[in-house]
Amino acid sequence: MIRRFFRHFIESLKSLKRNGWMTIAAISSVTITLTLVGIFASVILNATKLTADLTNNVRINVYLRANSTDNAQTIVNDQGQTVENPDYQSIYKQILALDNVKSVDYSSKEEQLEHLTTTLGETWNLFKGDANPLYDAYIIETTEPQYVKSVGKEIAKIDGVTEVRDGEVETERIFKLNSLVKTWGFAATGLLLFTAIFLISNTIRITIISRSREIQIMRLVGAKNSYIRGPFLLEGAWVGLLGAVVPSALVYFAYQLLYASVNDSLASQNLSLISMNVFVPAMIASLFVVGIVIGSLGSVISMRRFLKI
Repeated sequence: MIRRFFRHFIESLKSLKRNGWMTIAAISSVTITLTLVGIFASVILNATKLTADLTNNVRINVYLRANSTDNAQTIVNDQGQTVENPDYQSIYKQILALDNVKSVDYSSKEEQLEHLTTTLGETWNLFKGDANPLYDAYIIETTEPQYVKSVGKEIAKIDGVTEVRDGEVETERIFKLNSLVKTWGFAATGLLLFTAIFLISNTIRITIISRSREIQIMRLVGAKNSYIRGPFLLEGAWVGLLGAVVPSALVYFAYQLLYASVNDSLASQNLSLISMNVFVPAMIASLFVVGIVIGSLGSVISMRRFLKI
């Protein structure tokens, strides 16, 4: 068994060299196809990651009434005395007690104005002090993104809350986008892989047809089908392996460049691409595995379907 394998192994290497131009054509076909698969899979996987991050980043903004003292431990009473606030964090505690609430963070109107000034420019400095038109707010994160709407409705009933923004339209769009990317993205990747097998099998078919006389002679001398298939199966695997080298190199350098140039700006929005240390090794390994599998499968399909062996 081992002896036969090494015989087929050596024969497959000789066949690659003997059928020079046909081998180059087959490897080129695999290279082009796997390059498309690598690009498409990279886009789909990272788009899925980003939409998942967007979904997980959905927050509820709860705006309190003007001059709210919910987050003030002390207040000034009618006599001008500083006393303990009896309603300290009353709204906060009611929100935190609701089902499916993961965290509640306070954001003062001064902090919000500072964020707007940093984001939109110095013009917002005009609203500092008493001219600040914003409201104190609580930012709520739910245990799961799908609870955003239901939790928002419960919070709106709490006394002292003037407005609840859960990004209703944006949230629905993000959920739909996430579902769309997952469904159609992976369907398109599967279709591309099917197309790859079809194209490669046709390329290898031409190689096999050009050697049909060699196969007929082997059958006439009594060679078994498994013995005839062996070298062609390994040859297809070699074609797939060699065809995956260039796409793997492209994925390595292109993703490294993309990650370095894009990820920092995404990080400021609590988003990120798939980590370099995870994505690149996994994608390169996948390309080599896919290349070997579709090369071998293309060879088997071609021999069975077109040579009737």
